[in-house]
Formats: sequence, structure tokens, C-alpha cells
Amino acid sequence: MGSSEQVSFGYRSISPFVEIMDSTLRDGEQTNGVSFLPHEKLMIARMLLRDINIDRIEVASARVSEGEKDAVRMICRYAESNGMRDRVEVLGFVDGRLSIDWINDCGGRVINLLAKGSLKHCKQQLHKTPEEHIGDIMRVLDYADKCHFDVNLYLEDWSNGMKDSPEYVYKIMDSLEKSGIKRFMLPDTLGIMNPLQVIEYFRKMVRRYPDIHFDFHAHNDYDMAVSNSLAAVFSGARGLHVTVNGLGERCGNAPLSSVQVILKDHFEAKTNIDESRLNDISKLVEGYSGIAVAPNQPIVGENVFTQVAGVHADGDNKDNLYCNDLVPERFGRKREYALGKNSGRANIAKNLEELGLELTPEQTKRVTQRITELGDKKELVTQEDLPYIVSDVLKHDAPEDKVRLVSYMVSTSYGLKPIASIKVNINGTDYAADSTGDGQYDAFVKALRLIYKNHLGKTFPVLDNYSVSIPPGGRTDALVQTIITWRNGDKIIRTRGLDADQTEAAIKATFKMLNIID
Repeated sequence: MGSSEQVSFGYRSISPFVEIMDSTLRDGEQTNGVSFLPHEKLMIARMLLRDINIDRIEVASARVSEGEKDAVRMICRYAESNGMRDRVEVLGFVDGRLSIDWINDCGGRVINLLAKGSLKHCKQQLHKTPEEHIGDIMRVLDYADKCHFDVNLYLEDWSNGMKDSPEYVYKIMDSLEKSGIKRFMLPDTLGIMNPLQVIEYFRKMVRRYPDIHFDFHAHNDYDMAVSNSLAAVFSGARGLHVTVNGLGERCGNAPLSSVQVILKDHFEAKTNIDESRLNDISKLVEGYSGIAVAPNQPIVGENVFTQVAGVHADGDNKDNLYCNDLVPERFGRKREYALGKNSGRANIAKNLEELGLELTPEQTKRVTQRITELGDKKELVTQEDLPYIVSDVLKHDAPEDKVRLVSYMVSTSYGLKPIASIKVNINGTDYAADSTGDGQYDAFVKALRLIYKNHLGKTFPVLDNYSVSIPPGGRTDALVQTIITWRNGDKIIRTRGLDADQTEAAIKATFKMLNIID
């Protein structure tokens, strides 16, 4: 796919098209604790091929298990029925006919043959000379040709090979250059390289073998998988290997989403990737793998398009001053403005505008104050919570309240009844009382009853019903809603309190009731 024509980029030439191979279902499944079921592999493969439009997918290692065989068969059947079979690849080994027969039995037609890319691996793992290893590879290639297979070749441990035994790497390449191998795939198997080394080694390969299609396969042990991948493209690589969410052996591989956006935005390189579905594939793999995506993971993290500071929302209101080319709509997402103690009125206004709620400046100020109070108790209030906060503040928190809570303390100890000490202001006068109860809220209400009975000579309404819930539509534990039904003579009063703390929510509902009857 694409052209290998070179275009100028700075002082170096790069390919205008970069082929992307995703190895989530093979290398990604080598993440500790990750094992995809066959139908999960099929769902991921379908989305990668059909929705993300990835160029190639590596879906398994040959001869692993019967379950793996079932998964590869399902994927190959799907790919063949949709004209995509040549985009499905399986890792195979230099084992005579065994790997090719296994892949062939699954319906596959592309083998990614794992050969040794360093003299150390060849001698110490295979216990063979370079000539013997080359002979074994040639026999597999001959059988692959008879089976009408396409062959890509991994030079495992290529990075160490170039560092410690470049003559061995060149000997392998010289022997296989004309063998019909479609792509030579150069892995940094142990994740040891830095971008300068990638540039040096890749340039040597490209200069020596200018007509060969080279892929680069990065590992992230030094947190340089993305930068090393880009260095490879910068030095002539025509293909890159990635995984969704950066899954992979040890520290993982280069993440698909990060590689895609940097290729496009910083290199002006072209790929076939549909960026609008990157978040979807990330969530699918996150769910199946059980490996959570970090909230600050670029492109696909939960928080990356959320502005927290109020000054950022203010700048966006004025001229998108805090936006860059990574606009969320590009990835099927939207920018959000966090609601919390750092929000400020600009964040609140942005959220209110999106919900279609219009408030006066004074009302917005009071809503902001309430959200700041909640933010001191919990990290985040969601946009879904906002309408309930607005309702709670504007309907029941009016400044003309005649009954106000001045201070209170509730405590509970093992084996002892909860105790409440309260001070309230009623029509400008402060009153205090202490009481015990069967629970913290019960102790609080009994102290209130004492004030109403002993100081005011008034009857306190009877609590008829008490319920606690998360506000309808809320998606976080930031808020608790308490609805209390009171009976005051023949009259029924229902009030609601909203807070991060259940007891405080109940206390707020109680004071709303007292201001109604006062």
C-alpha cells in the first residue's frame, strides 16, 4: 500500500506514506495477565481492519494452542469474506514445515518468520552457525513459496545485532536480499535503543539495501518506543509496528494512537488510519484486556481533553487560546471543562452553555461556590451532576433563609451512641444543643428538637421517610442525594439535599424543611 517515493523533510528524506502493522493480538497479548478469548480477538481484528483501516494485523503466534488456532481461523474467515486475507499475518518460526502448515490450516496466507538478528542469539539460543541458520531459513522460504505464502522476516534482536555484530546482520541480509521476502522487519527486541542509534543503524540498512521494504518494531523499556519509531521513519522505514494502548511484552510497544498523530502532525506523513475511531478501539481493547488506560494517556486517556483550570476555559471562550491541533472532535471525542475547586466561573459557564441552561451572573456565582465546596471534598463533579446542583442551589439556598446552620459536630465511636453538638441561627438568634442518637443524623435531629422544644416552644415535624441515592443521570460518586419526607400536622413536606457527604446532604434537606415551615 502506498508509494515508497521519498520527499524532503528538514535535512532528511522520509516516505510520504507509512504502512502501519498492528500487533495487539500477538505482541500485545504477551502483556502480563492478558489473554484474549477467540471471539474477543475477532472483535478487535474486525474493528482494526474495518473501522480503523489498519494496513496489516499480526494476530497470533503459530503452534501456541488450539484456542489460538480457533481465533486465527475465525479472523481469517472474516478477512477472506471481506477481501482482506492478505492483511492478516501470523508469527511463525524457522521450524521446517510446522508453522506454515499450522497457519495454512487456519486459512492464513502470510507468515512473519522469526529469524535471529544477532550473532549472540544465533549461537547461544540456536547453537548454530550463521550458515546453518541461513540454510534453515531458505528451506522454510522454499516451502512457503510452494504453499503460495507471502513471507515477512523478523530479524529478532536486530538492535543488539547492529551494535555488537553488524557483519552478522549484513551476512543474513546479503543471503536473503533476493529470496522473495516481502518485508524485512527490524525489531528493537529488548527496547535498548535511543533515537540517535535508530537513525544511525537504520540509515546503514537503507543505504546498503535501498530497494528493501523495512519495518521497525519498537519496545518501550526506556519509554522511547514512540520517539524511536519516528526516528526510524525519519531514516527511511516504510512501515511501523504498533499496538493498541501500547500493550506488549514488559513495558509494551509503541501505542497506535500516539504514533498516528505524530506522524501526521509533525512529519506530514500519510497513513490509512481513520483517527475518528482511535478512542473506540482503545476502549474495546481496554475492556477485553483488563489493562486500564492511564487518564493522562495522550489521545485516548480520560482526562486529555478536559480543561481543569478556569483560566483555560476563559481563554477558550475568547479565542480557543488553550487548544492545539489535537482537537477532540478529530478522535470522536469532545472537549470537557472539569467541575471542581479549580473550575472558576468560565468552566461553569461552558458546561451550562452545553446543557442549555441560562443563569444570571449572581446565580452562576452561587453555583460556582457550591461546586468549589464539593471540589474540596471530592476530586470531580460530572456535567451530569450539574443540573441537580443548579436546582439545589437556586431553589433552596436563598440568602433570606431564616433558619441557618452555624456549626455542628457529629462523632461516633465503637460501642457508644453517636453524639451531635450543634449551633443554629433562627431569626438572628443563636441556639446550641447536644444530643445522642441511633445514628449521626438521628443525633443531629434530636439536638434540633431540643432547641425547638426548650428555646422556641415549637413542635418539630415528624420524619416520615428518608431515602439516599445518586442523582439520576450522575455517573460518579461525587454527589449523594437525600430526599426526606416530613409530616407537620396534616401537611406533608418533601425536601432534598445534595452533597458529597451523606450526613451533610440529610442536614441540608432538614434545613430546607425548617425554612419552609418557619
